[in-house]
Amino acid sequence: MSHSHTKPPVPVALRVKAIETLLTEKGVLGTGVVDAIVDVFEHELGPKNGAKVVAKAWADPEYKSWLLKDGTAAIESLGFSGFQGEYMVVVENTREVHNVVVCTLCSCYPWPVLGLPPNWYKTAPYRSRVVLNPRSVLAEFDLHIPDDVEVRVWDSTSDVRYLVLPERPAGTDGWSEEQLAALVTRDSMIGTGICRLAA
Repeated sequence: MSHSHTKPPVPVALRVKAIETLLTEKGVLGTGVVDAIVDVFEHELGPKNGAKVVAKAWADPEYKSWLLKDGTAAIESLGFSGFQGEYMVVVENTREVHNVVVCTLCSCYPWPVLGLPPNWYKTAPYRSRVVLNPRSVLAEFDLHIPDDVEVRVWDSTSDVRYLVLPERPAGTDGWSEEQLAALVTRDSMIGTGICRLAA
């Protein structure tokens, strides 16, 4: 009879867990603090920054033009720059083209505008399959791209990171940037999802 066993964590993960456990036992960290911090970086800080960039592009045609021409400078003008965001290229989704971002070599990701990368972004299956069969992978995210829409896959590297400018949802004319930003999701800026629909 064969048994499947979970692989042991890599050494760095064991060290991090040991330090977290020690700090918790000594009362320096409360239970769940590290998970909460990671959750904030993954779902709040970074994606909210990116959502502000997208909302400004939707509301301001001049900013949008600048963003598509020089993503790094346009994003930096809003105060979002630094490690993993030194050279940014922004690609626009339209009715004819859908963009999706990957890093085939490791997990290069624009932290200043998206926060920490989701776990699936770093997995070998995503990194290899989205290049070979992007429509199939996007369907697994419940994102079905029509056959008449071109799918472009952008491969991030240590030198360049990509951000998808998603399509603006219908029914949002006259909305403020704050209202528009609330519609933007992290996955829509990676290309594995779409924005929330306007209520």
